Amino acid sequence: MQTAWGYAVSPSDGSPLFYESWGDRGAQAPVLLCDGIGCDGYVWRYLREDLAGRYTLHPHYRGHGRTAMPRDPTRVTIPDLADDVVCVLDDALVDQAVLIGHSMGVQVALETYRRHPGRVAGLVLVCGAPSHPLKTFRAALEDLLPTIQKWIHRVPSVINRISRLVLPTRLAYEVASRLEIRRELVEPADFMPYLEGMARIDTRLFISMLSAAGQHSADELLPDIAVPTLVVAGGRDGFTPPDRSRTMAEQIPNAELLEIPNGSHTAPIEHPHLVDWTIRDFLSRRIDGVMDSGVIKSKDDSQPRE
Repeated sequence: MQTAWGYAVSPSDGSPLFYESWGDRGAQAPVLLCDGIGCDGYVWRYLREDLAGRYTLHPHYRGHGRTAMPRDPTRVTIPDLADDVVCVLDDALVDQAVLIGHSMGVQVALETYRRHPGRVAGLVLVCGAPSHPLKTFRAALEDLLPTIQKWIHRVPSVINRISRLVLPTRLAYEVASRLEIRRELVEPADFMPYLEGMARIDTRLFISMLSAAGQHSADELLPDIAVPTLVVAGGRDGFTPPDRSRTMAEQIPNAELLEIPNGSHTAPIEHPHLVDWTIRDFLSRRIDGVMDSGVIKSKDDSQPRE
């Protein structure tokens, strides 16, 4: 699978945004992958192989992966990230794409649809919530966040050094396997790239982005979504409890729901065959057939909703 690299320019502050692309620009709908916070693609390891023939874009968020820190450190809100998604589509000359979001990427995908509905051909929302994810995040993170922010901004260099030493280790993997991921279903080689990526992120940017995600809501948008939507939930997801995914699927007209009873927040790498087959089937039935009939809207219909 040949991968190309590109850089778009953010409309908000001129920051360069790295993205990779692969696959053929054929009759099938393009796909854009929206990561969770702290991620630069680890959860898509198997999906990108299964969608290898479909034209796919994978941007790295500000301060993540190969994208540098933003020129304006305040521009890390969910609307900022949504506008960055469209900036990448523009740079890649893609009119419309199916947005596949994981964790915080669900919020980014929904906000992109709200602000630029004509650019979104469909939504695949994986192990994420449409609003205020910290309210149901384990360990009451919403209550702890102000204290965490205060300490990080007091000694950022110290916190960064500690995270770079501790996170990319087998010990961190062992802790994660006891708190969330299904140890018997996840190979260390599949999860370690997440820990290594997290270790490279500036903790001030991470906590600012986490706070922005915690304040964001797209709940009121759900009944008005008019593109094909698939929701994927993990029955044992401790970060995004499955009832949030069920409620989201119920509120989006004609949405489909896949719930994996023993899946955690990392269901795409725990059950790749089931998740990937379901996504491919959804794209074939609900997206590609519609595009063939000429129903999908053009880029001219991309004005943001008020």
